[in-house]
Amino acid sequence: MGNDFKSNLPHYIDGLIESYHENPISEKTTLNLPDKDEVIEIINDFEMLLFPQYSGNKKMDEATEKYIIGNMMQMVYQKLKKQLKLAFLYEYDRKNQKLMHSADERAESVCAEFFEQLPEIYRYLSMDIQAAFDGDPAAESKDQIVFSYPCITAISVHRIAHVFYKLGVPIIPRIMSEYAHSKTGIDIHPGATIGKYFFIDHGTGVVIGETTVIGDRVKIYQGVTLGALSTRKARALVNTKRHPTIEDNVTIYSGASVLGGETVIGKNSTIGGSAFITESVPEGSMVSVKRDELNIE
Repeated sequence: MGNDFKSNLPHYIDGLIESYHENPISEKTTLNLPDKDEVIEIINDFEMLLFPQYSGNKKMDEATEKYIIGNMMQMVYQKLKKQLKLAFLYEYDRKNQKLMHSADERAESVCAEFFEQLPEIYRYLSMDIQAAFDGDPAAESKDQIVFSYPCITAISVHRIAHVFYKLGVPIIPRIMSEYAHSKTGIDIHPGATIGKYFFIDHGTGVVIGETTVIGDRVKIYQGVTLGALSTRKARALVNTKRHPTIEDNVTIYSGASVLGGETVIGKNSTIGGSAFITESVPEGSMVSVKRDELNIE
């Protein structure tokens, strides 16, 4: 076989198609999958709705806010309903479910429930921004935090995705969370439950697993993992509590790992950097790692 692409093209095509058929990822030949790019666009639209004056509507005031917000809501509703419908069609097809309600009806219902919760999402985010301002002496203003801190992007996307996750929307919440992960380096599963006034300082490398429960006024630093003890035989662990519970007023410093579904970090505790914790810690604890003495010659 020569090196000429054009003459070898039929061979390349046949080889790839044969590989598709020998190693199928899905049993279905046609998938009603949502459009990933459109879902990401929806996330950006929601960020504009939640923080309009930081996203191109700097002149919005009391005289114009209803008109501007109304237009944005209608625009994102049309996009969202279309992608939700595709997600529900995908779920019905994948599980061979009988259509109890049409995908269009479910999409409409989820849209209504989500927009009803949007003010509460904003209320939580305003407290997260306050937590970042109160917790970071380098922060010059809350405006700076909204405009530039990756933790606010990650937490904003999570609070949106978590609502869809709780409403039983397939695939879309994970698209949202992985978009935030790729953009910020902060990996929060949409199933994780996170309380008020939450702050991730620096953020790179943070992992928060699906069944994690985090209380109010928790602060974590870069490289923290709130994970599972083991993912061997992972399919047997579906729908089980695999990740830890972090109670109120806990600080976890960089590089610490807290693992296991039965692990509880009691309220008002501090977990030192690089700690590896697989069992519960009583409230009010100070956990640190005993290190060898640093030697400089």
